[in-house]
Amino acid sequence: MNVRTAIYADPVSKDHDTGPGHPEHSARFDAALEGVRALPLAVSTRRAATEDEITLCHTLPYVRTVKREVQAGMTDLITGDTSICPRSFDVAVNAVGTALTAVDALMRGEYRNAFCIVRPPGHHATPDRGMGFCIFNNVAIAARYAQSHYGVERVLIADWDVHHGNGTQDIFYADPSVLFFSTHQHPWYPGTGAAGETGQGKGDGTTINCPLPAGSGREEILDAFRRRLEPAAEQYRPELVLVSAGFDSRAGDPLGRFLLHDDDFAELTLLMMEIAERFAGGRLLSLLEGGYSIAGLTAGVRAHAHALAGL
Repeated sequence: MNVRTAIYADPVSKDHDTGPGHPEHSARFDAALEGVRALPLAVSTRRAATEDEITLCHTLPYVRTVKREVQAGMTDLITGDTSICPRSFDVAVNAVGTALTAVDALMRGEYRNAFCIVRPPGHHATPDRGMGFCIFNNVAIAARYAQSHYGVERVLIADWDVHHGNGTQDIFYADPSVLFFSTHQHPWYPGTGAAGETGQGKGDGTTINCPLPAGSGREEILDAFRRRLEPAAEQYRPELVLVSAGFDSRAGDPLGRFLLHDDDFAELTLLMMEIAERFAGGRLLSLLEGGYSIAGLTAGVRAHAHALAGL
């Protein structure tokens, strides 16, 4: 294996136009791409996720509602605070398709790990609702796809975005086949992710929320990963590791009040890689979520991607 890290970055992401002044704008793609400029890019055929793939996590009525509202020229989804444009449906299904292409590559052993620069982000999208700038839940669909296509029995999703990944939690809340772990600012948007939210039914105990106050940084967040996630992973033994990589937890981000720095993202990445090496044959896939400071996004992505690549 000559290249251990694949970077997936399809420029179609820039066609999702959220309008003037919106924090989740197309320049985020270029900023993230700048952070991986020194790394080799995996060239892959553009692939749109199918309706059947998207409905691994979303209801069919919701998927068709998104398509209908985009085609009608609406500027916002009726389900929540997510801006759309005439290209948004195509961009969103390609974001999912990019994630699934990366899953294919990892499961076939073509790469050790991968990072997908995609937009719109996904971790707020619930089975039947787009919200928080998200249309489809890229990371959740990637998990379900790995299970349905490759027989993966246990998936770990770790989310270090400053905002709680409520959509990911909702999708897997009663499902023990996915361990969901999240550090996030609390109270903060979307208001979910209390420590007492631990799953239900057979999924009780496979949701781990670590809500932290504004001003939290390296000490609190790294401690949560080491003290809560590492022993949970030891017991759970995931066969695939996914990361919702949000860089709005970096100091200075306009939509968050966490204080992580670039070396902290590198250390978090190495911790996740260690978990993947121990239990998942090194298979780790991260997907871009938040990060709304242009300079901060470039720097955070660079630290993350270079750690993945061993640089």
